[in-house]
Amino acid sequence: MPSLHFFRWAEQLESSGHDVYWFDILDGEQTERLPWVNKINGWKLKYPNVKGRYFIKRRLPFLYKLLKPFLERHVEKEFEKVLLEINPDVVHSFVLYISCTPILPVMEKHKTIRWIYSSWGSDLYYFKNKAKYLIDIRKVLPRVDYLFTDCQRDVALAKKYGFKGILLGVFPGGGGFNYKQTNTFIKPVLERKTILVKGYQGRSGRAIEVLKALMKLESNLKPYKIIVFGADNEVESYIKTQNIHKQLHIESLSRRLFLPHNDILKLMGSALIYIGNSNSDGMPNTLLEAIAQGAFPIQSNPGGASAEVITHNKNGLLIENCKNIEHIQSCVQNALNNSELLENAFKINQEKVKPKFEESVIKKQVLKAYNNIL
Repeated sequence: MPSLHFFRWAEQLESSGHDVYWFDILDGEQTERLPWVNKINGWKLKYPNVKGRYFIKRRLPFLYKLLKPFLERHVEKEFEKVLLEINPDVVHSFVLYISCTPILPVMEKHKTIRWIYSSWGSDLYYFKNKAKYLIDIRKVLPRVDYLFTDCQRDVALAKKYGFKGILLGVFPGGGGFNYKQTNTFIKPVLERKTILVKGYQGRSGRAIEVLKALMKLESNLKPYKIIVFGADNEVESYIKTQNIHKQLHIESLSRRLFLPHNDILKLMGSALIYIGNSNSDGMPNTLLEAIAQGAFPIQSNPGGASAEVITHNKNGLLIENCKNIEHIQSCVQNALNNSELLENAFKINQEKVKPKFEESVIKKQVLKAYNNIL
């Protein structure tokens, strides 16, 4: 699907000697990214110029569902046409329920074609608890030949639910990180006076619980500015209705307004503490970026994924219960009261953790994994 993770991952293959074809499973709009990739778009709509289609889809979804067979081509048939035409060495699908389940009948039919599956974020950890999705997980994984994940936790989950193939590696979902430019954004620990909070709520984010914890620390936070980035509507509404501005020096950066990635990295480079809290995730890219930019990480630990990069009370702090306000409050207070912990964590993360996720390091391992298949 056309996502930032996919684009960054695919960019690792440029000039690698491989012919890369992208079947856009969502048939989204054309993009200028990946100009060297053979893009397969425009496969879905039978009559792309039909007027009123978007209106019906948006306003009358029940009617569109009835009309769908007459307006849209079936993904199985269209993907199989492309598969037979290209005859690839391997098919690589990103995210199970979006990119694996729709083409499973085709891959079952062509069992000699090898299949890679990349698990990201909540792909297995969250959806294994949903009966409908678990059925798909149990169907897809036995057919998959190779696996990439973004955390070790999901390797165990994949095996539990039927994967019997070869693990190609555990890497960030979008590949490694280029530190050349972003290193210039990093400030010394003692110059930092910002606490940065990831502002997601919704299905899995738990930013409001973080805000509740921070409000309990009002007297401790007077020297600091709180910045909530990527704040969704629910979080913005909470900040406003609770008059948090009266208690804390807080700024909310809306998720609806596009904040350039470099601007986020600049915020991380000047943040004393970064807090990410959710009930489900894999290895969060924002956590790895915050670590790389020198912010002290306080991060939720669903299924033990975050503990793969954070040793509690050494190079960060782990939130073991994302709903426990007192626990989150204790973590933040611990960090604020322990300058030695903050400075030691900065050193560990810069010297030992950060280099593991450098772009060239990850790319070399990923290309080796692909070549091992061939």
